[in-house]
Amino acid sequence: MNTFLMVCLLALVAAVSADQYTDRYDNVDLDEILSNRRLLVPYLNCILEEGKCSPDGKELKSHIKEALENNCGKCTETQKSGSRKVIGHLINNEKEYWGKLTAKYDPERKYVTKYESELRKIAA
Repeated sequence: MNTFLMVCLLALVAAVSADQYTDRYDNVDLDEILSNRRLLVPYLNCILEEGKCSPDGKELKSHIKEALENNCGKCTETQKSGSRKVIGHLINNEKEYWGKLTAKYDPERKYVTKYESELRKIAA
């Protein structure tokens, strides 16, 4: 992850092993989730602590801060790529949720500011 991207993607793909997040969720169809708010919103509500969590959502919440702090050092290449897609989608299409996620996980904007202008250009 080069930015806050990992935050949302981890909701979809993360669980931790010793040196790297599990690749168990790497085959999740992100396009299907991103194109269907009925699928997307529960993940977002989970990580915002505004709704129930699926097992992968719970896993995400336990690793968001670590992923931000270590620049997604434990992510697979698929997770890094997918995280860019997810965050690009949130920035461009889910501004309210993007604002809530930023406020919760990066209130000082230490991670987001550096990359946000680039991510705004990503078509999700």
